[in-house]
Amino acid sequence: MINKFEMEIGGRVLAFEHGRVANQAAGAITVQYGETMLLATAAASKKPRPGADFLPLTVDVAEKSYAAGKLPGGFFKREGRPATEAILASRMIDRPIRPLFSKTIHNEIQIIVTILASDQVNPYPAMGIIGASTALAISDIAFNDPIGACVVGLIDGELVVNPTYEELQTSDLELLVAGTGEATMMVESGGNFVSEAVLLDALELAQEVNGAIVEQIVEIQAKVGKKKWEAPAVSDEEKAAENATRELVGEDFLKALKSPGDKATRQGRMDEVMDETIEKLSVDHDSGHVKSALYALETEAVRSTILEDGSRPDGRKLDELRGLNSEVGYLPRVHGSGIFTRGETQIMGVLTLASAGERQRMDTYGPETEKHFIHHYNFPPYSVGEAGRFGFTGRREIGHGALAERALAPVVPSQGDFPYTIRLVSEALASNGSTSMASVCAGSLAMMDGGVPISSPVAGIAMGLITDENDINNYAVLTDIQGAEDHSGDMDFKVAGTREGVTALQMDIKVKGITFEIMKQALEQARIARLQILDNMEATIAASRDDLSEYAPRMLSLKVPTDKIGAIIGPGGSVIRGMIEEFGVTIDVQDDGTVVVGSPDRENAEKAEAAINALTKDVEVGDKYT
Repeated sequence: MINKFEMEIGGRVLAFEHGRVANQAAGAITVQYGETMLLATAAASKKPRPGADFLPLTVDVAEKSYAAGKLPGGFFKREGRPATEAILASRMIDRPIRPLFSKTIHNEIQIIVTILASDQVNPYPAMGIIGASTALAISDIAFNDPIGACVVGLIDGELVVNPTYEELQTSDLELLVAGTGEATMMVESGGNFVSEAVLLDALELAQEVNGAIVEQIVEIQAKVGKKKWEAPAVSDEEKAAENATRELVGEDFLKALKSPGDKATRQGRMDEVMDETIEKLSVDHDSGHVKSALYALETEAVRSTILEDGSRPDGRKLDELRGLNSEVGYLPRVHGSGIFTRGETQIMGVLTLASAGERQRMDTYGPETEKHFIHHYNFPPYSVGEAGRFGFTGRREIGHGALAERALAPVVPSQGDFPYTIRLVSEALASNGSTSMASVCAGSLAMMDGGVPISSPVAGIAMGLITDENDINNYAVLTDIQGAEDHSGDMDFKVAGTREGVTALQMDIKVKGITFEIMKQALEQARIARLQILDNMEATIAASRDDLSEYAPRMLSLKVPTDKIGAIIGPGGSVIRGMIEEFGVTIDVQDDGTVVVGSPDRENAEKAEAAINALTKDVEVGDKYT
């Protein structure tokens, strides 16, 4: 039986259909908004994964070329590895859903969202979250907290729900929010120097919209949902192992946390406690159960010292930054470089400038076909003192790189003002908390060192939260969280911006939501910390250098009449190729008559410019030609 459901969001119909396709999945639903349509499915294994002490959840988004009426690129004309946009969408589905599962579930769970049609008007990421949530809700999988999702824009000073691709081009805000009917679970945002007050208004509007979406999902579940299997209870063996572990460990974790030392020293003490405990208890108890109990006790130790004593693992105050250090000009020959260090987190930013013609081509459902500012992020295993897989770009690296790129993009000049393609690479040299926000700082330093005329430096900071599950008014908002606080806390709240306002925000909640009062406090603490970091960066380099690196290519931009473009190209491209070979330059000709000439040697670039002017100049009486 086919069932259809509809509701209105942002002046358009959000339509659900169940029962027509993919009926062997545990849960399947199609979601349509405008003429963008996707299929969301959920499936799970019948038994837990052997030996797993975590939730084996995977989320995949499949962008189909046929959805936009295109053929895939490449020799085989078949979709290959997921595009960056699909990976980012997968992460945005995973992040708000994962904390809502019971911690006792260890079954393989897979969510697949397939983009079936794109009208190239309505973006699909929020739809994907709604579809995944609905598929889980109507399945037999033990998932009982459906979530909604929407995007809030800021156009001409007005908040707009679910702006189109075209509207997003002029919007000062793109705030994607996912949440249950009661609380926000995830935020992903970019903005053009938006104030904290506007962000809070947008978050409240999004929560109102999401509440209505959750009501619709609950209605769908009531009509077509399957009977759910129950999340397993904690076994007697696990309880016995936990009790034995608590009795043996006592306050050893608290003592280890409060002893002085850096991350490695503290972790060494914690590992000693763990190794001794496992060795003593593994005779009578499963070592996996003992390990799980130890991790829970470690988390409790971190949380209790913060809530009860106001003491953090490294001795800082709740709103205190770690030590800061900014450097520029570290690397020879590159076009710009900077190193930003915050405590034990250290990022090296490296700038490369190239001709305008080397901008990245995009193949997405949106109107953006190319971009001239690119940021990549690398996280080698040595940055956390480990040996591991190297050379593979994982989803985490793509996500962190995209967040920092979004934070920096509003201050980057257009190609009309600065005719270069700009690539930044952030290398994580050491990590103990928020390398993505340190990448924002290092990227700003590298661009200023390289002479890129950014409008202002951007800094970022990660905030954390510890709450008392028995007292909603007992909580601690932490400035500049480190690894142990991130692992043991209830929130990872990253905020980046300039002195004028916020340019990017990302929030992940591990509990069932937080209040707007907590968000307000976190945003204000983040603003204060951001200004302190900017003070440190500007003490090192106050503004972009006046000149580019001597090793950077020189670009000259000129405008010619569009009817003269053919004269520059020549028959079969013979004229432009001849100039490129003669002067050793690059020449990029755009449809609007903009011509960009690039060369490491300015004299050669000027000679090529003179040759182009001679080809395109109208003949006038008195001019001499040779």
